[in-house]
Amino acid sequence: MSTPTWFTDAIATPYDANEVSVDGVSVRYRAWGKPGRQGVVLVHGGAAHAGWWDHIAPFLAAEHRVISIDLSGHGDSGRRPSYSLDTWADEVLAVTAVESVGRPVIAGHSMGGFVALTAAKLHGETLRGVVAIDSPVREMSPEARSWLQSHSTLPANKVYPDRETVVARFRTLPEDEAGLEYVRRHIAEQSVREVEGGWSWAFDPQIFLGSQMEPEDLAEAGCEVALVRGERGMATTDITESVAEILGGHVPVTLVPDAGHHIMFDQPIALISLLQTLIGQWRVP
Repeated sequence: MSTPTWFTDAIATPYDANEVSVDGVSVRYRAWGKPGRQGVVLVHGGAAHAGWWDHIAPFLAAEHRVISIDLSGHGDSGRRPSYSLDTWADEVLAVTAVESVGRPVIAGHSMGGFVALTAAKLHGETLRGVVAIDSPVREMSPEARSWLQSHSTLPANKVYPDRETVVARFRTLPEDEAGLEYVRRHIAEQSVREVEGGWSWAFDPQIFLGSQMEPEDLAEAGCEVALVRGERGMATTDITESVAEILGGHVPVTLVPDAGHHIMFDQPIALISLLQTLIGQWRVP
């Protein structure tokens, strides 16, 4: 499949690369759009990184400052002895404070949706809204479950002899071959880092120990909340209905047809349109 112009234009869009220290750990992020505008924060899933949003963020930046964060333990950010949803939510809010983006919208995919919902519980009054994208509350995050099913413990990431070898080994968690190849290739190339003895994955396996969210971890938020699920995704109807009920019952749930768990891989244009609509509805006059 040839790479469409909308995608190549999006990933070629310049962004600001910045960092902030949160509890002594460097948290890196990318930002599109003019500084000082109302903010939109995009939060990746477990074992992912800010680059998962490179082809999404520019389409949201016409009237917003759009931020894509590397949570600690991911991408180019620093590592911690342990991780939690509360800590990651604090990192998101620290970035928005540095960027002075007012009351932002936070959109998170999978485990990133858990982070967004945690931010809504802890800091809802400071947010315009949160979007949880195929985030199956009520069980371990899909990334953690998939990793643990194939590993009896949490070993260090395997080291490969060169960058090309490890990039070729890239797989989504859980694995799904339905995504667009040009999206997969762009994300895979940013999912690795050079380490002693060769190349390996950029994430810290210890992140999986802090990535679970149960229904009792939810609470009615002091901001708008929306849920999105893929037709073939992990956030099934019963999960999203129970989450919506706990959050107060007035929570829209949108189904993206012909999408799996990784909607930005399968149906990126549909996801862009959906996020544009929600952000527009929640825009502060």
